[in-house]
Amino acid sequence: MLTITAPSWTATSEEGASNKEIFTFFKVKKAAPASDIARHIGQAVAAMVMHPRLFRAAQLELGGMPQTLSSTSMFTPSGFSPHLQPPKESDQGGLIFQDGNLTSASLDALIQHLVPTTEYYPEKAYIFTFLLSSRLFIEPHDLLSRLCHMCIEQQNLNDPVLDKAKVRKFGPKILQLLTEWAETFPYDFREEKMVAHVKGMIHRIASCDEAYWKTMNQLLQNLNQKLASLNQGEESIVKVNASVSDKLVAYKSKPPPIQRDILTICNDPYTLAQQLTHVELEQLSHIGPEEFVQAFVHDDPLDSTRPCFSEQKKTTNLEAYVKWFNRLCYLVATEICMPAKKKQRAQVIEFFIDVARECFNIGNFNSLMAIISGMNMSPVSRLKKTWTKVKTAKFFILEHQMDPTGNFYNYRTALRGAAHRSLTAHSNREKIVIPFFSLLIKDIYFLNEGCANRLPNGHVNFEKFLELAKQVGEFMTWKQVECPFEQDRSILHYLHTAPIFTEDGLYLASYESESPENQVEKDRWKSLRSTILGKT
Repeated sequence: MLTITAPSWTATSEEGASNKEIFTFFKVKKAAPASDIARHIGQAVAAMVMHPRLFRAAQLELGGMPQTLSSTSMFTPSGFSPHLQPPKESDQGGLIFQDGNLTSASLDALIQHLVPTTEYYPEKAYIFTFLLSSRLFIEPHDLLSRLCHMCIEQQNLNDPVLDKAKVRKFGPKILQLLTEWAETFPYDFREEKMVAHVKGMIHRIASCDEAYWKTMNQLLQNLNQKLASLNQGEESIVKVNASVSDKLVAYKSKPPPIQRDILTICNDPYTLAQQLTHVELEQLSHIGPEEFVQAFVHDDPLDSTRPCFSEQKKTTNLEAYVKWFNRLCYLVATEICMPAKKKQRAQVIEFFIDVARECFNIGNFNSLMAIISGMNMSPVSRLKKTWTKVKTAKFFILEHQMDPTGNFYNYRTALRGAAHRSLTAHSNREKIVIPFFSLLIKDIYFLNEGCANRLPNGHVNFEKFLELAKQVGEFMTWKQVECPFEQDRSILHYLHTAPIFTEDGLYLASYESESPENQVEKDRWKSLRSTILGKT
């Protein structure tokens, strides 16, 4: 049974100055509103991804753990099987099995277990799990180099005259492995070394069957198309982020409005929920499974000369998705604080409550949590006169669904329901499952921190990586769903580019709408008017 120790939401420590900011993200009480928890998780995830070493330095109190299944009941996307039993012909040297499951092994033995032969091909579950986790110990191009070398040695591919019958049994298997690798981890093949290893391997066996060249060319053509699409998506995200960075608005005088408001762009909650789902699935489509591992790379203790990745962490898409969540939070808060009249602000709040409900029905939990978080930001929640005009019953129901109590028990139950619906779905509409992403990252982070990558005997802790593969594999299945809703480009453009208030701008707009209630608020209002508006 895999056991995990993980930080809880409440922590005590004498943190140093270098990690103080990161550490404070986790000083969140369990009784705090779901939206507060969500924002803190979002901030913490950004810190985890960008500063994993500082984050690990925080001395967090051990406690509430992510609710995860044991590795023996792992989710198996696309037919992946968790029962990684070796073939009868396979030598089990260095591989440790328990109850039919591979639990640990030396790195060399795990690499050998990946190598296909004329009689053996590794199971899909093993391929995905090992290719995902191996990058903690060896870079992908080094792994492929070693795999090709083992194949050459075992199949005698250096001989002047090849055994064609033997190669024809082996050839389809190595091509299948390379194809699965390229389809599941296409970003690995951005390196020319990877493509060179593929070509070198096929060159050795092509003389036995010309069809191998055709298969390889098709593999590389599909890979180039996928990488081109992914690169285009990354470039568009960069352009959007660059344009948005220029539109962070501190605050401008109320009349006229600083921008068109959301209700002039879209006044139908279901339509906006559909467009938000478009944004979510588009962002998710660019995230490779390896980013979940690369976000929290440690130095390999058995190789003190270099980290597992000599290059900079490749987590651009993961970071962009976390930024999208934060942007949506601030966009919601901006739309609420912007109107000058109380009635209009209440109307915007009720609109977003309906949008959040539609997101829940669709299975878009990430947008749901972002909207709830935006409505519960302090500049919005303090608008008491505005909230008296709002029918809040539906909002409280949604907050209950995202209640952090019991480590988000209600949300996890709803997520399991959506996942079950997805498995039995007859249409893409029913297949949609978009998890609260920052919580998924938090679960993966705690799994990574709570279990050692290597056991005391130096073996790779493969049981840990089975659990990691379960969580990431589930996400991979969800992100491949094509959005069934028609795009509305005007709404999508607004969601990506509409100016949003900074935190100070939100507070100032809030105070201008409803006067400060105490001396602390009055002092802050006066300060903001002076610094932002130049008024005294």
